Amino acid sequence: MREVNLLDSYPRSKRPIREREAAKAAEREVAKRFGREYFDGDRTQGYGGYRYDGRWVAVARRMQEFYGLQPGHRILDVGCAKGFLLHDFLHVVPGVAVAGIDVSAYALGHAMEDVRPFLVQGTADRLPFADKSFDLVVSINTVHNLDARHCADALREMERVSRAHKYVQVDSYLTEEQRVNFERWQLTAITYFAPDGWRRFFEETGYTGDYYWTITE
Repeated sequence: MREVNLLDSYPRSKRPIREREAAKAAEREVAKRFGREYFDGDRTQGYGGYRYDGRWVAVARRMQEFYGLQPGHRILDVGCAKGFLLHDFLHVVPGVAVAGIDVSAYALGHAMEDVRPFLVQGTADRLPFADKSFDLVVSINTVHNLDARHCADALREMERVSRAHKYVQVDSYLTEEQRVNFERWQLTAITYFAPDGWRRFFEETGYTGDYYWTITE
């Protein structure tokens, strides 16, 4: 396992924590449906409009360089949403094969047209793919939305379907202030730890891939 930030190029914006906290009690259950409200509704319910703007291109390039991705390699995005990262992989590494899975019928129905045929609806803890099917399996800000048992199952599923590389990014915090801000901000996360807790969790579940944290400032 390696701790490596492969989203270091992803732009960060100031989060309206106080505004979301005030609405959180009423909006959390709406967000957990992962429907229109979560992706394209009000900011207090989720993204506040999840639209393609090219910011995943640099992430795809970073992963291509880090993992040596080449034409013919197969990439799976667990929690692919509208398929933005997979869309950019197709352009950054022409000739790769992509697949994605997401629990949200809304997100998949509004996915990028070029990747939509390669996306399926399902859950991270039961991947409908054969053993060792993919050269890279990524899951960004997804598995922490499951309870601990199913989160562990999701990590084991990433291990099962990967024949090479794995990368997971999860919510975490480095300080008590960050933990408080995270709990004020988050809508959907169920399983979360400080980094040492996540490392123990990875070891206990047998996850051997790379990882990093999403920190709420």
